[in-house]
Amino acid sequence: MRRPFKTDAPVKEGPRSNKEIRVPRVQLIDAEGQNIGAIPIDQALRMAEEAGLDLVEIAPNSEPPVCKILDLGKLKYANQKKAAEARKKQKIVEIKEIKMRPNIDTHDYEVKMRAMNRFFEEGDKVKVTLKFRGREMAHQELGMKLLLQVKDDTQTIAKVEAEPKLEGRQMMMVLAPR
Repeated sequence: MRRPFKTDAPVKEGPRSNKEIRVPRVQLIDAEGQNIGAIPIDQALRMAEEAGLDLVEIAPNSEPPVCKILDLGKLKYANQKKAAEARKKQKIVEIKEIKMRPNIDTHDYEVKMRAMNRFFEEGDKVKVTLKFRGREMAHQELGMKLLLQVKDDTQTIAKVEAEPKLEGRQMMMVLAPR
């Protein structure tokens, strides 16, 4: 016989509030921010109810736990806004790829270097890939020489994160902005 899949009870996020606080005495801070002192929990709940607000546990690990009379909805909203602002400010580092051939012309090389410099200014990493075709595999030293030239040209604005290495018919190197 197949048993139904049993899920765990939902986990409550955020601080404990009102009837969820199960300690005999709490250190109370009122709605204006004044410290009332250590009082019984039922008296603190009554004061919060009279003010039309919630009793929220601020510091649960202290002895006795510190509780404050405030609007729980406003607290949750402010925390949500703060988290959204933090997410907005963070920068995700992308890895951009520049593809070259071992016998690249000077102008083409300069165009690729300008693009690479732009990527570094934006704070992204760059993966330089060198593709060998046919008989070019016999002259891997040309590819290595080209990647070392890229390394020298970007020395002031970037550091090498992965040294040039050959994988099959491709030679690659990863650079990160300084």
